[in-house]
Amino acid sequence: MSAVKHDITEGVIWKQLLIFFFPILLGTFFQQLYNTVDAVVVGRFLGKEALAAVGGGTGIIINLLVGFFVGVSSGASIVIAQFYGAKHRRDVHRAVHTAVALSIAGGAVIMVIGLLCSPVLLRAMGTPAAILDQALVYIRIFFAGMIPNLVYNMGAGILRAVGDSRRPFYYLIAGCLCNIVLDLLFIAGFGMGVGGAALATIISQLVSAVLVLRCLSRSEDMYRLNYRIIHFAPGMLKNMIRIGLPTGLQSVMYSLSNIIIQASVNQFGTDMIAAYTAYSKIDSLFWMVINAFGIAITTFAGQNYGAGKLDRVRGGMKQCLAIAGGVTISISVLFYFFGEYIYLLFTADSAVIADGMVILRFLVPTFITYICIEIISGTLRGTGDVFVPTILTLVGVCALRIIWILAAVPFHTTIQMVLASYPITWTTTSVLLIIYYNKSSTLNRKHAPLVPAA
Repeated sequence: MSAVKHDITEGVIWKQLLIFFFPILLGTFFQQLYNTVDAVVVGRFLGKEALAAVGGGTGIIINLLVGFFVGVSSGASIVIAQFYGAKHRRDVHRAVHTAVALSIAGGAVIMVIGLLCSPVLLRAMGTPAAILDQALVYIRIFFAGMIPNLVYNMGAGILRAVGDSRRPFYYLIAGCLCNIVLDLLFIAGFGMGVGGAALATIISQLVSAVLVLRCLSRSEDMYRLNYRIIHFAPGMLKNMIRIGLPTGLQSVMYSLSNIIIQASVNQFGTDMIAAYTAYSKIDSLFWMVINAFGIAITTFAGQNYGAGKLDRVRGGMKQCLAIAGGVTISISVLFYFFGEYIYLLFTADSAVIADGMVILRFLVPTFITYICIEIISGTLRGTGDVFVPTILTLVGVCALRIIWILAAVPFHTTIQMVLASYPITWTTTSVLLIIYYNKSSTLNRKHAPLVPAA
């Protein structure tokens, strides 16, 4: 198979970013459809209790464990992008095989942890008894299929690191179409309940994993995968973890703070839980867009940093911020005025929709306060500068959010008071990152050479 790649170290910056961004966005859209289709089919065929069971606490626990690995694996993508930009063929080869080994081992570990810890976490979050059994069925089946999930994510990260954002998109389309068909077959056809939704998801992820591995093994470029030599190269693994671990820990802290928020939401009853679940599917449109910008700027910064083009890295960040800001404003307007119609995809229950609109109209005007966090930290990650941005995010988002929920909410227990934790922490962290970028970041220091592979 001939290489499909896009040279992002040359050309007009904003054009290169958008050409790379759109396949990532579409791919992220189809990835979000995995869980969104589950929610639509479950909500329509099985009711609001089942909808609350496949969202809410189960989604947060999945994000807690999977997000940690995806964060750690981002170190692999950054290392590969830097070496690929510098044209270090041998290092790219070693990094690819180490990355795939990491995804297999990580999938096995997270599968075991998820199966053992999910019941405890769901109960600790105060999951209502009416939905607990269904939530356990869904999450246990989901974690049983964790290895293909992480293998696909790692394989897609490798392809994006070398500038190929198209084929991960194609493979997600295949997986998503498979998921839609199987959801309808297992739930509407066979009456398998929430377990059918989970089974449909993991089979679909297996399809995507097989396709991405087949692509890597047939490539003629320096990132070609040879199944027989998949192994850990200790020095390479150390570099990946050094860069990726702070991001993984940041993801864990995000999820832990969201668990506390979910526990606060749970006290408002099943209708509010279902509304919050549906809202989380609706606002996933914003998150998939901003995350796609984050992935694009991280890869862009990584390759150009590896090639020694620091002015291009700085210019890319500024132009990415401007584009992301315009898109965020457009999405916010769409949600604010037309959100009620979108809720009808998930439920016809008027009480759930009313609660959902309270959540939506409170939060969407504040989305603009988040974009600096994703774009600035993504740029710095691409250069390998992860420690300080992670600390700033942990303090500004995670710690402050937990303090708000524990210290402020008990004095005025309303859903708006709970939701206020988001814009307050987004704004604080954005200011901290802007100050760090302008004063002390890697891009304001002498260009450090790539760490050689051991």
